[in-house]
Amino acid sequence: MPWRSASRRAALAAAVSALLLGAAAPPSATSQGIGDRLFPELGNPGFDVIAYDIAFTYHGNDKPLDAVTTLQAEATDRLERFNLDFAGGTVRSVTVNGLPAEYTPVKEDLAVTPAVTLPDEGHFTVTVHHTSDPRVAGSGWVPTSDGLVMANQADAGHRVFPGNDHPSDKARFTFRVTAPKDLTVVANGLPDGRSTRGAQTTWAYRSPHPMATELAQVSIGRSAVARRTGPHGLPLRDVVPAADSRQVEKWTARTPAHLTWMERKVGPYPFETYGVLLADASTGFELETQTLSLFERDLFTRTDIPDWYLESIMVHELAHQWFGDSVSPRAWSDLWLNEAHATWYEALYAEEKGGRRFTTRMRSAYEQSDTWRADGGPPAAPKVPQPGRKTSIFRPNVYDGGAVVLYALRQKIGAPAFERLEREWVAGHRDSTAGTTDFVALASQVSGQDLTQFLRAWLYEPTTPPMPGHPDWKPVSKSA
Repeated sequence: MPWRSASRRAALAAAVSALLLGAAAPPSATSQGIGDRLFPELGNPGFDVIAYDIAFTYHGNDKPLDAVTTLQAEATDRLERFNLDFAGGTVRSVTVNGLPAEYTPVKEDLAVTPAVTLPDEGHFTVTVHHTSDPRVAGSGWVPTSDGLVMANQADAGHRVFPGNDHPSDKARFTFRVTAPKDLTVVANGLPDGRSTRGAQTTWAYRSPHPMATELAQVSIGRSAVARRTGPHGLPLRDVVPAADSRQVEKWTARTPAHLTWMERKVGPYPFETYGVLLADASTGFELETQTLSLFERDLFTRTDIPDWYLESIMVHELAHQWFGDSVSPRAWSDLWLNEAHATWYEALYAEEKGGRRFTTRMRSAYEQSDTWRADGGPPAAPKVPQPGRKTSIFRPNVYDGGAVVLYALRQKIGAPAFERLEREWVAGHRDSTAGTTDFVALASQVSGQDLTQFLRAWLYEPTTPPMPGHPDWKPVSKSA
């Protein structure tokens, strides 16, 4: 009978429709991460970012920037959905390979469902139209008296732009920043063009070397840019408040000598340019943003700081260009590799240029090491960040506490082997990531000794081992 046939057809269609809908529905959106011990929700599985192209339009510190972030990536899994780290603005649209994609904010992630499932081992492009809000608490943007700078370490890059916000996924960067034409914009890398239309100027910068998201830098403000030449013709540029350019020149002009000093220690500078960026802001820190280290302006305008002290701080951030920037940590627990080495060369410079005895500093640090380990964990196993204070992983245990580990290693293998290790470390891992196990393996190879147990105790034990060659050195108890 016709009515029965029609009814059966309708029922069959409904069943098929329900089946198809059930099969097509992706799993519910959740926040993801690559499981970093200190920041488990940072990074995202299933793909590697190859390059970022990020466009910002600046409207003043009291308004969000309009932004377009384009990622070139390679899938490592078949992706029905993938996540980006992002939490610092409003998403207006997302496309994947030119097709509109669905997206859902989840905690500090952006879950993206492409119109077509992405095959594994395939390249794909994601374009996100969004805002980037410098007014957001904890944003990677730092307001200055005349504009903005970036400070994304350790986990704030995704509050500026969407991406894979973990140092293990380095990528090339291009920035295109539009701002009022009376302001100056500088970013990582080398200039890649500038154009003015009406009252606005667009500045472009490109970094040919891969970079971690935490090292990105964009400076917008009333700045003077001093240009000079470093070793081997390296182009240098220093970005300083225009009103202070003459006063700070005595300091910024010393960068070529600092570069020469570091190259004698560890080998050729690894990037295409370098310089210092002075921000008229109170940050409480200095930061090794790649090719353009960030400093507080007041450090360079005060008159009560000894020359050797300020220069050693400049060398600390410069040393990071090798240790932390060119060779980035594979996990945040490897942070000691960055900070111990920067502290090491800071202390060596203070000894050579300021007469501050290196061994005295190492002994003092050794005496405090047990206290630092109790407070912050062993150097290579730092305690998780305190609630609401993500930067609390930057404790003395990874700075001078880590430098004490390097001192013990040099005592164990001798200065010539240690110096070879330093050079081979930065040369062999240039433009890549490496971890503590890699450092232990290379130290063993270079020295011809199995240093696994020796370094395991120094890096992971809750108490500090005896210092080779210094039986009179004793850790001081926390109560003392």
